[in-house]
Amino acid sequence: MSEMEKSDLIQQQQGHRLSEDSESDDEVVESVARQPAANVADDRGMKRPNDDSDDDDDAGQTPAKEPRDNATVVASHYNKLEERGLYERSKSRIFYMRNFNNWIKSILINRYLDRIKDKAALGTPLRVMDMCCGKGGDLLKWIKGNITHLICTDIAEVSVEQCEARYNNINQKNDQGGKPFTAEFFAADATLQRLREKYRDPSIDLHLVSCQFAFHYCFESLKQAEFMLKNAAECLKEGGYFIGTIPDANEIMKRQRAAGGDSFGNDVYKISFLCDTEKPPLFGAKYNFQLDGVVDCPEFLVHFPTLVKLALKFGLRLVEKKRFDEFYEESVSSGRGLLEKMQALETFPGFSRDDRERQQNREEYRHAQQYLDRKDGRHTKVGTLSKSEWEASTLYMFFAFQKMKKSWDKEGKPVYS
Repeated sequence: MSEMEKSDLIQQQQGHRLSEDSESDDEVVESVARQPAANVADDRGMKRPNDDSDDDDDAGQTPAKEPRDNATVVASHYNKLEERGLYERSKSRIFYMRNFNNWIKSILINRYLDRIKDKAALGTPLRVMDMCCGKGGDLLKWIKGNITHLICTDIAEVSVEQCEARYNNINQKNDQGGKPFTAEFFAADATLQRLREKYRDPSIDLHLVSCQFAFHYCFESLKQAEFMLKNAAECLKEGGYFIGTIPDANEIMKRQRAAGGDSFGNDVYKISFLCDTEKPPLFGAKYNFQLDGVVDCPEFLVHFPTLVKLALKFGLRLVEKKRFDEFYEESVSSGRGLLEKMQALETFPGFSRDDRERQQNREEYRHAQQYLDRKDGRHTKVGTLSKSEWEASTLYMFFAFQKMKKSWDKEGKPVYS
């Protein structure tokens, strides 16, 4: 299939959005060897799933003042998630969706690491914070990005311990094709605790802060949102970047209104609102998110215009934002090799009997079959996601903010430009 044809199919499904956790790069790359796939059918329409594996691990942060506050619920959920073997994960209903989300993260991280390196002098140390690191699903991305030092923090203490163990294991193998970096690990709630006070060197300058599938937890309250933004911005160098992935609130509300009720989803994800959907508040717009039996947590809508205004207060200027489906279309040509290596798309029709039996659900793969039918037998296979997975993944968006230049006014207050 030609490059153009492989990109063709991406226009037939409905969008949705996803929450977090994908498998770690190393685990995904080692996954079952199959024919490369390179196409997704796409539409637009709903809202969010979470990933669960390595990005089982992207734990997000959340606090509140209920009998059992949201921070405790979220931390407990991710602390209890068990490590699953590669074979078991490959049988998951959301296996390809998680790989697809992980591919999105890889492209995003590489993009901004490259921008930083392009401006830095040769040999400049490259320091990163992985805020809400989970079990370390992005460790290989940092190794391949040739960073110098990494700070890993998360609200879930067990996840941080697993992240550190994974880091030590990778360093012992030392066969991942990148230079080892130094790292530090600690558990903290980034929406309520000042992270800088926990760094080995509180004076450190960071070039990049990454928060994947977790930032939305801070929109429980204004105080928590401001605290998390301060943590992201406080040690960033001028010109450094804060990047992240979150559910797209507009897409979620669009799907809620189309559903005509406070609960909606498909056989992969479900969203149930726990707040007023007619006039959702700017902070504390709470809903429960379930993903394929592995995620069941309270989350919060992020009103993006409010986020942009709050970020300016801490010297962060919006550089870029895109939905996952838009980012895919923009990046698939240059990222096709990695897309295939990470098995971010499912081959249709499948090669194994199990694959073909699963794909007998015609509604889930109608878009892929229609694509092949239009090719009049010229192509016999195509890369795609199932309809339900695509709806879940396209609930998400990414953002990138840049730290502005700081000066001081006559009253000693910071002024950013």
